[in-house]
Amino acid sequence: MPEPKRRNTRQKDAVKHALGETKGFVSAQQLHMVLQNHGSSIGLATVYRALTDLTESGDADSLQSKDGAVLYRACTPAHHHHLICRDCGKTVEIEAHQVEKWADQVAQSHGFTQPSHNIDIFGICSACHSGK
Repeated sequence: MPEPKRRNTRQKDAVKHALGETKGFVSAQQLHMVLQNHGSSIGLATVYRALTDLTESGDADSLQSKDGAVLYRACTPAHHHHLICRDCGKTVEIEAHQVEKWADQVAQSHGFTQPSHNIDIFGICSACHSGK
């Protein structure tokens, strides 16, 4: 039986809006602080639930930082990949049609069907590189 869709709520809309206003990836705690600084009474647990919903619906991306924290970023729902700066967190959405073909071929060669994937490419952006 399919899981019921979670409804949109005022709190979820507020989290989505705040996430869209941030630059790069942020933690749930950082986003909660932004909301509090703007007078919101939304609790941290609600922020986590909203971020989980937004990630599942494709409206947000998540990744694990070097220190193990999960970070979130507003995102377009269309399938894409990211270039992420290891220093400043700058993130660029990229389309990678060759990756799609490669993933399908690898899955098929191992007898898998219906492959899916998430690919993030980490490096140093030009601004951070020139500053060193």
